[in-house]
Amino acid sequence: MEFQIPENVQYIIDTLIDNGYEAYAVGGCVRDMVLGKNPEDWDITTSAKPHEVKRIFRRTVDTGIAHGTVTVLLDKDRFEVTTYRLDGTYEDNRHPLEVSFTRELKEDLKRRDFTINAMAYNNADGIIDLFGGMDDLNNRLIRCVGMANERFDEDALRLLRAVRFSAQLDFLIEKDTKDAIKAKTELLRNISAERIRTELTKLLVSDNPDRLRLLYELGITKVILPEFDKMMSTEQKNVHHAYTVGEHTIRTVSAVASTISENRFSHQERSILRWTMLLHDIEKPSTITMGKDGQNHFYGHQESGAKTARRILRDLKFDNETLEAVVHLIRWHDYRFTLTPVGIRKATAKIGKEYMELLFEVNYADTSGKNPKNNKEKFKQLDEARQLYKEMISRNECVSLKELKVGGKDLIAAGFKPGRRMGTMLNHLLDAVIEDPTLNKKETLLDMARQMKY
Repeated sequence: MEFQIPENVQYIIDTLIDNGYEAYAVGGCVRDMVLGKNPEDWDITTSAKPHEVKRIFRRTVDTGIAHGTVTVLLDKDRFEVTTYRLDGTYEDNRHPLEVSFTRELKEDLKRRDFTINAMAYNNADGIIDLFGGMDDLNNRLIRCVGMANERFDEDALRLLRAVRFSAQLDFLIEKDTKDAIKAKTELLRNISAERIRTELTKLLVSDNPDRLRLLYELGITKVILPEFDKMMSTEQKNVHHAYTVGEHTIRTVSAVASTISENRFSHQERSILRWTMLLHDIEKPSTITMGKDGQNHFYGHQESGAKTARRILRDLKFDNETLEAVVHLIRWHDYRFTLTPVGIRKATAKIGKEYMELLFEVNYADTSGKNPKNNKEKFKQLDEARQLYKEMISRNECVSLKELKVGGKDLIAAGFKPGRRMGTMLNHLLDAVIEDPTLNKKETLLDMARQMKY
């Protein structure tokens, strides 16, 4: 079995071999090649020590030289070349206290996480598969290299990575590996928030985000997102719902942002939408009440949920843009549109034009996770709201102060004094234009302003 390797990767491997060393592409890139995918990253492993790699290649960077990694620079590309190594004792279920170098490829491969990531390849030797990775790829299984308990003790992040790979590849997790995950979930408390965020996001933006259910069944969410466990056990005795809050949530996460191949959203938009659906009902368990009608109600769960989502996303060290978008969409996810042109303009003015398309996606997903017997009318209303919004956009109607044909400078030039009253005046003018878009003309608005008494 021979694969096409990028020219620069082949050059590095050939150059190391020509200098008397072993060298292979290793890990995820080999897995992806076998699966017929284009690898995003190319890692190279070699018997050459770091100082030997530096001697062979003219342009290098010591990115992780203590752990055997040297980055080789070729043109504008960067490639990590790592010496075969043995890991010593792990101090924190994440990092080895020390590493030592070896000339044996097998010693390097056996310290890796899963069999499908523990294969090496070069054109001369083909695939080096010492731990059954090819069989597990063929059988669509995630299995630890060697003893699963030992692999998870070494690096607890592997607990999450197992489920993440299961979601990305649509593989099952082998029984012994799954049993070890259940036994080791508490180790995740030693893993940084940033690492957990990265793995959760990769799972969520995959085409199988319903593996959230597996995180719950294995006991992982109990450690990293205990609010999710409360959702899974909260019934919704309500005519609009047919599932627990948690099952509804899983269905909505799966329903939003379509598949990766459809390419409808950027990676960040996809992340925003999936995280919004994961957290949109996070406070339903704390706001549940029983009405006189015998139905469960969840008054105020939108605002409470937005606050809790902000805390969770901050704890996970999210960037501000993603955090603010998710919190905003959760706050407005239950908004009921008035199905008139002015109603849509008012909604857009409140919610923000930059969020409306994402909010419609959230609305559709939320509805799809409700009682299928009662959601036809809801979908019809959403379709109507979206059509009204598209018509509003096509007419370029004003829904914000920045779209208003007069601003503070115009009012000052017309003789108005700056200050709080001017801000109030502009908001009143905007309200009038939202009611009647034909008023959005500079002279018309200035005349209206002159008639206002403040």
